[in-house]
Amino acid sequence: MAVNKPGKAEILAAFFDDGAYSPLFTDGAVSAAYGNANGQSVYVVFEDGTPVGVQDIEKNIRVLEMAAETGAPVVTFYDSIGAKLEGGLDLLNATARLTAEIARVSGVVPQIAVVTGTCAGTNAINAASADLCIMAEDAELFLNAPFNAEDKVAGAGSAEFAAKAGVAAVTAADAVAAAKQAASIAALLPANNLAGPALFDFSAPSAALNTAKYTAADAVAALTDEGSAVELYKGYGKNIVTALATINGSSVGIVATEKAALCHKCTAKAARFVRLCDAYSIPVVTVVNTEGFGKSEGDDQAGGIRQAARMAGVYAEATTVKVAVLAGEAVGQHQDGVAVAVGDVEGLLHEVHQLLDVGGGQDHRAVVAVAAAAGGLEVVALARLDGTQARAAAHAVDDDAGQLRTCHVGNTLLLEADAGGGRGGHGPHAGAGSAVHHVDGRHLALGLQ
Repeated sequence: MAVNKPGKAEILAAFFDDGAYSPLFTDGAVSAAYGNANGQSVYVVFEDGTPVGVQDIEKNIRVLEMAAETGAPVVTFYDSIGAKLEGGLDLLNATARLTAEIARVSGVVPQIAVVTGTCAGTNAINAASADLCIMAEDAELFLNAPFNAEDKVAGAGSAEFAAKAGVAAVTAADAVAAAKQAASIAALLPANNLAGPALFDFSAPSAALNTAKYTAADAVAALTDEGSAVELYKGYGKNIVTALATINGSSVGIVATEKAALCHKCTAKAARFVRLCDAYSIPVVTVVNTEGFGKSEGDDQAGGIRQAARMAGVYAEATTVKVAVLAGEAVGQHQDGVAVAVGDVEGLLHEVHQLLDVGGGQDHRAVVAVAAAAGGLEVVALARLDGTQARAAAHAVDDDAGQLRTCHVGNTLLLEADAGGGRGGHGPHAGAGSAVHHVDGRHLALGLQ
């Protein structure tokens, strides 16, 4: 722990815009405030490092209730050496009610935990239950004090340890830096589960994606607005990168695989992140270039199969917009057999030609979904399916494209062609090599000769 730590005034000045906020509760070990952080209305609960009592916990509960009623995020700054021993059963009951309220509000408004000092026992559980946990490097987080542990592990209780354990999503140099990071993340998240995505001024991505020298970090940088990405859980499951960012000024979640095998930590990390995005209707872009799941019995025993199933289930049940970008290899089952690409139609004509040249007579069919975007048309989904799957898949792709419409990507059209059959189509006037006429009355000429 640092000797000269920043105090409440300095931390809140770094968190709130212009350091301005309205106090809600001021006395005791726990105080509360309301204000704007990067333009987002936010409630703050602040622990001052002294023991908490029943009244302090009840303040925390009341702030969570107000946040749910008004639809604003809650950021809790954790720093407490524990509870007042004289609290007795009343303190235990209050603690249980606080844990229940955190669970009740979960998924309704974003909750961000910022650990600036000691966060132990039930406080550690509550911090880990938040949507995201941010830790200052000189802070501590543990269930049981490390010096009481039966097995000694180097760095136990530290921010670095919490990051490797997948508890701390972000670490910062000190409490002030952690407060600034919390403000940035709070702005990227919607105010509540009914609010629209946050919108920002933006600059174009700094570089294009070089698939020959692919890395997950480069993929994130190539897709997102310059300087907008905030990587989460960097110390955990290192073969998958998860980040909140903006694309064309709109908040998105990015999941990008490294060109390596995925372990149980990677799949657990992706599942938790996608679930967060889905709770607040944040679109998810998944960049796929992977060797598949790790060939390890040890990893299976550590939860590899269970976590892979969890990740698949989270993706399947997510109702937010989901776009997958195939940037290399995708080994194993992925996206229900639909290979997805994003980019300008002209630049993807070769891939479209290959897809449509499926061969095999009338038992194979290609499905291509195309969206109208600001700069022209973009291919958003490609699929190669047999004849028995094609019609259902066409409707499924169209439904997915309909989700994209709600996010202002634009109207969609669907092209469906039988290989050699000269039949087919999905929509009015659709035959072999013809386009559905519902993109602002325009036609798509793919040149399918």
